[in-house]
Amino acid sequence: MSATHLLLIRHAEVEPRYQRVFGGEIDMDLSARGHEQAATLARHLSREKLDAVYASPMKRVQQTLGPLLGNGVPDPVVLHDLREVDFGDWTGLVWEEIQTHSGISAFDWLTELERGTVPNAESGAALRARVEPCLQRILRDHAGQTVAVFSHGGVIRMLLGILLGLPLRETAQFEIDHASVTRVAVNPDQAEIELLNFTPWRDRSP
Repeated sequence: MSATHLLLIRHAEVEPRYQRVFGGEIDMDLSARGHEQAATLARHLSREKLDAVYASPMKRVQQTLGPLLGNGVPDPVVLHDLREVDFGDWTGLVWEEIQTHSGISAFDWLTELERGTVPNAESGAALRARVEPCLQRILRDHAGQTVAVFSHGGVIRMLLGILLGLPLRETAQFEIDHASVTRVAVNPDQAEIELLNFTPWRDRSP
């Protein structure tokens, strides 16, 4: 059986007031630059033959996906469980405030989520419990096909952790920029990253 190819796509840049903020479940819009990134991303993805498209329901993802729709692209399937992580008490705080309020480096957010130590936040186990069934559905229904999954930085890291057998904290080694594409080939016995964090708006297209 041929590999299933997953294109894991993060939403574009968000409006300025939410940049460097733990936005989580805040349903924010894209910035003007984010809309430009989304348009460039759509031009890049138009070269792909996509068999299916899945997406988070959040506005920043839907606005990123918008320029791609039509022109033979399959209608997106919106899955509520592809929404971003709920950061609990960290929601709405800028990165520097985390250190001030809790004495924890914001750069350790994946470790803290995995431990379940962010107050009132979704734990790593809870995140996996809702994201993994989405992944299983996609792989079951689209075996051997190419599928685009539009979501969020935290969700993409969880998906990579599941596919590669890594703890959530270890996915911190992967940079997942706005409007980036990470391509993973999934075979029955292993998954392989073919393209990591490619940003059409910044990187030269291959």
